Amino acid sequence: MGYIELVLIAFSLSADAFGVAVCKGLSVQKIKPSQALVTGLWFGGFQALMPALGYFVGSRFQSYIESFDHWIAFVLLVLIGGNMIREAGEKIEAQSASFGVRSMFPLAVATSIDALAAGVAFAMEEDFNIAVSVSLIGMVTMILSALGVYIGNLFGARYKATAERVGGIVLCALGLKILLEHLGVLQF
Repeated sequence: MGYIELVLIAFSLSADAFGVAVCKGLSVQKIKPSQALVTGLWFGGFQALMPALGYFVGSRFQSYIESFDHWIAFVLLVLIGGNMIREAGEKIEAQSASFGVRSMFPLAVATSIDALAAGVAFAMEEDFNIAVSVSLIGMVTMILSALGVYIGNLFGARYKATAERVGGIVLCALGLKILLEHLGVLQF
């Protein structure tokens, strides 16, 4: 997997966190820089942690699933992407104005479950650099989440659905690319 695909995955995985960050921005009258930073750190941290966990779990079982690992990567990425596209059309839920642990922890976990599944898919790739990958995913998510708080406060939820749809389409396309490469239809 090349850097272009990795950047696309990073932006796609951050779409859920961005959408929730937009909603957090809607929940307060005036944003403080510390609130954007806290949101970015929570979401970026979990978006980095979860694919690392998924990668190590997937790596442990790789020898058992090597013959059909491309199908696993394809199915996981298409399911994640399809779920993001579906969720893009759902009504936006009101968010708590709190930026404390009790509010942020469950949101960070919920928005990073797809990153856990992506980490399992990463384990199926040959010569995959997990350290670079999780760093990039975490940084992109941290920056977009912090910006999402400000965007939500300024513009409302206008961009949440679009970000989730685009992210979902990219993940589905990357899953298809992995499958087609392993089947020998595409050569990169």
